[in-house]
Amino acid sequence: MRSVCNIYLAIFLLIMCVFANAEDKSTSYNDLQKSENLIDAFYSFEKDRLETALTFAQDSIPNVVFYQGWAEGGNYKIIKRQPCLAKKLDLISCSITVQDDLMLALGIDFNVTDTFEIKFSGLKIISVETSSNDLDVFWQAREWVKKKYPELIEAPCKGIWNGGPTPGKCVRAMVEGYSRFAKSDDFPKQ
Repeated sequence: MRSVCNIYLAIFLLIMCVFANAEDKSTSYNDLQKSENLIDAFYSFEKDRLETALTFAQDSIPNVVFYQGWAEGGNYKIIKRQPCLAKKLDLISCSITVQDDLMLALGIDFNVTDTFEIKFSGLKIISVETSSNDLDVFWQAREWVKKKYPELIEAPCKGIWNGGPTPGKCVRAMVEGYSRFAKSDDFPKQ
């Protein structure tokens, strides 16, 4: 009798594992689809569409929407879009390699990869964080522009990365500053 109970228990546990795994795959598939849709919304440069995708990620809206405007103003062109990948059950990572005016202004043949880390709770996107593999010279240029030409970026970059009102103007001012940096004696020799 005990052996029969153990067999039934083992079968029950096996069935539960199969159902749990199927649910995880379904959730992961839904999260992947929502993540791909978020990336579509971001690179469509349609602010309302992006904000709709971020409905439950209110804390992420200022940064991500500003970045969308920055990407549009910086003429981001997708070079390679990797499929989004599940890093954990509730975390999706999407990497997109782009060409942008900032690297072109520096005269560097380098395409930046932007990564979006999209966190879920249930079927809702609850946060989005972005990062890039910008070269050190990108950050050197930014600091140089802030130091040498603060008047160039002061007004257009007000509220930078915090929902500022003019991300397109900000990135175009930065492009001008980066171009000046590339022509200066301070630009690192390659």
